[in-house]
Amino acid sequence: MIKLNFHFYKRLPAHEKRLTLSTFFTLLRIALTPCIVGAMAWQAWGVACVLFIIASMTDWIDGQIARALHEQTFLGACLDPIADKILLLSCFFTLAFIQSPLFSIPLWFVLLILLKEVMLVGGTFLIFLVKGHIEVRPRFLGKLTTMVQMVFIIWLFACYFFQWVPIKTYYAMLGILLLMVFASLVEYTRIGIRALW
Repeated sequence: MIKLNFHFYKRLPAHEKRLTLSTFFTLLRIALTPCIVGAMAWQAWGVACVLFIIASMTDWIDGQIARALHEQTFLGACLDPIADKILLLSCFFTLAFIQSPLFSIPLWFVLLILLKEVMLVGGTFLIFLVKGHIEVRPRFLGKLTTMVQMVFIIWLFACYFFQWVPIKTYYAMLGILLLMVFASLVEYTRIGIRALW
């Protein structure tokens, strides 16, 4: 399988594998993740919030640069969702295990998001094995779900920093996110089944 992936990547034209300015911002998002987790572990919520906002902005910046400079590449298209998953899952897992006097993310919610991401990655790999190629194209609902998750985490950081305890808003946002995660999973499952046929 590793050999198959290597030959697939090797067959790609050079312009699809080049490191671009937009890819730099994607890599920056990955590099900021351990810094954010470290700030969370030290309960430096203001620092964690600022770093997370910067990391979230790189998700928008890399897409804008890629379109403006015509830098869309296969490497960038693959790294962008991976960077999002690393950032969000790292923060959600840390929030689930951190000791907070306010409220924390339930572990079952984090495991649900992890299950969704594992199913998406596994499904993509299955399509690649069956078809010999993959098309990496983000969907509106998937991007919207990612954006709402980022907003939710920023809001949580603000709650921790200012010692807010808006329980009703917390559960409302958690419920909205739950519905969006399920809807996104259903959409990608439908797309994956169609791609296999």
